[in-house]
Amino acid sequence: MIPVRVLLVTFLLTLLAFAVSLLLGIIGVVIGAQLRHGTPDMQVAYRDVAAPVAAAVSAIVLVSSVFLEVRNYRRAKVLAGIERAS
Repeated sequence: MIPVRVLLVTFLLTLLAFAVSLLLGIIGVVIGAQLRHGTPDMQVAYRDVAAPVAAAVSAIVLVSSVFLEVRNYRRAKVLAGIERAS
């Protein structure tokens, strides 16, 4: 059950990070294009902003989620042992 929960949290937070970074990337590309009086290239928002940010967030969330789930599993195991001993 723990791997499923870890992967689900990682996937959802990666999607959220991708969406937010894509929005900010699009806003930045549009503002930059208006300042240079050119046409906005939306590929930059995907390729240079959203994808790298989503990849970095995915790696960070995966590692921290595994760490937290292992810690919670160990804590529950110790508490169950204490409860049985009492």
